[in-house]
Amino acid sequence: MTASTTVGLAVPFGRRLRDAVDRRGPLCVGIDPHPALLAAWGLSDDARGLNSFAMTVVDALGGQLAVLKPQSAFFERHGSAGIAALERAAASARAAGALVLLDAKRGDIGSTMQAYADYLDPGHPLAVDAMTVSPFLGFGSLAPAIAAAHAHGGGLFVLARTSNPEGADVQLARTSAGHTVAQHIVAAVGDINASTSPYGSIGMVIGATLSALDVDISTLGGPVLCPGFGAQGGNAEHVRRLFSGFGGVVLPTSSRDVLRRGPDVEALRDAARAAAADLGRVG
Repeated sequence: MTASTTVGLAVPFGRRLRDAVDRRGPLCVGIDPHPALLAAWGLSDDARGLNSFAMTVVDALGGQLAVLKPQSAFFERHGSAGIAALERAAASARAAGALVLLDAKRGDIGSTMQAYADYLDPGHPLAVDAMTVSPFLGFGSLAPAIAAAHAHGGGLFVLARTSNPEGADVQLARTSAGHTVAQHIVAAVGDINASTSPYGSIGMVIGATLSALDVDISTLGGPVLCPGFGAQGGNAEHVRRLFSGFGGVVLPTSSRDVLRRGPDVEALRDAARAAAADLGRVG
């Protein structure tokens, strides 16, 4: 049984992720059809080009990598046809055995957050294994998404210490208790994962480009998504230094550094293999 079909049995995402990483390694590659990448691949900046791009990436890497991470915004910009392309790519990637992490960074309250969290329902037209979410309307605003993740065996990656420099203004601000906002988020996630550690299904987003790890993740009990590996300047040594001693799954994410090798399928596979070999085993 593939990782993509076990979601219907509500096998927790944290366990499925660990199993997938053990089999396929920790590298996560984005499906990020930037207009510039579409042009570099000789594709039109429209739904047809978008679909060709996404399906080529899935064909190249869906059977090789543990996780593929489509960036929702680049599909949404093409309207309903773009969303249809995203649905096809997600379903095909899961059929190939990859876990699909939707990079949507959703953050809202109440019924709206619940609607976003429906992506984790295996019966949804855009069913995915996990998604990125923003806690900056207050961590409690994520409650509907956390409930959906637990109900459906899905996962969440909560923004905490992101790779963009301006994020520090909010993330390193101090709460009334004296902790940074980022540390408060880590603690809240750790509390949720406590009963399922070390394979909790609620993870964190921590950028590979940070000069040092300025949050304590020793009690996180779940995975870390680590964007910024490759073209953004993060490298394997950064990742190893940041997460030395962390026992959970770390998913370094590379997008442009791999995708620029397309549209040749074998070139994409070779680039992903080279990035994975550089990483070795992380987490």
